[in-house]
Amino acid sequence: MSEICFKYISKSFDEITVLKDINIEVKSGELFTFLGPSGCGKTTLLRILAGFEKPDSGTVEINNEDITNLIPEKRSISMVFQNYALFPHMNVFENVGYGLRIQGVNDKKVKSKVAYLLKMLRLESFHQRDINELSGGEQQRVAIARALAVDPKVLLLDEPLSNLDAKLRDETRVELRVLQNNLGISTIFVTHDQQEAMSISDRVAVFNEGRVMQTGSPEDIYNYPENEFVATFIGESNLIDKEFFASFALGQIKAEKVCIRPQDIKICDNGEFLGKIVNIDFKGSSVNYHCNVDQVAVKVMQVNSGTINIFKPGELVKLSIDKKAIKKLR
Repeated sequence: MSEICFKYISKSFDEITVLKDINIEVKSGELFTFLGPSGCGKTTLLRILAGFEKPDSGTVEINNEDITNLIPEKRSISMVFQNYALFPHMNVFENVGYGLRIQGVNDKKVKSKVAYLLKMLRLESFHQRDINELSGGEQQRVAIARALAVDPKVLLLDEPLSNLDAKLRDETRVELRVLQNNLGISTIFVTHDQQEAMSISDRVAVFNEGRVMQTGSPEDIYNYPENEFVATFIGESNLIDKEFFASFALGQIKAEKVCIRPQDIKICDNGEFLGKIVNIDFKGSSVNYHCNVDQVAVKVMQVNSGTINIFKPGELVKLSIDKKAIKKLR
């Protein structure tokens, strides 16, 4: 298990700065996610940790050892790439055991270690299977087994679920979380999918334009976004400027702008302000109402219990906001 520390990491390609003074500490044994839109710098930082890129400034440490200038082979880090990078001319057993053979491990130990990993990842009946005969989920598990075979200090996962369909992605995400918990290996997961990050991570760093906008647990980032970018990137949000606070009965709030989640605006008989329903988005388990409050567009989410009254476009409804759920933004 390893503690990873990025200190003042900056990186540019030509005239474009992709990372700006990044400071992150990953705790020993945790699953830490780099989350952000395409081009935000998250994969570049992962590649710097792996040794495939050099930072322009700053240092990378594992267990207080500066590894910034070490070659990849000396870092004891394994990486699972987005396309898995499996060898098509090798079968499952040969792929998983490849790193061990490169290290000169004898045949008996290779067979024992590969058999153990294949069983752990529910691939024991696939050891002679060709790679092109496997499904996307099976290929992903082979790639993880190969990465774990060499007993790395750190496991890096670069968008490992992006090639899977939605149902398989959900199933594999759960399997991956259970596996990482059982192994206790320090893991960095890179994704642009906020739901993926929220469900799998111990902690998350939200990136935008080469900077870390906020770091924290999924619960803290969702419930207490520190800025507008995080509030809008993580989940759905209604952003209300202070000039419209009075229209939402928020006159006593001291802030320039607030974030209110759709589920925290309630339709109720004793509501404090009025909204006009413009459109309805029926989701089955919930109903999303797009409303205007003094020409400010907001979304209101109502849980569908099966007995609620479904309102129609054009109707006026009384609305109320849970004051405890208001997030003040910087």
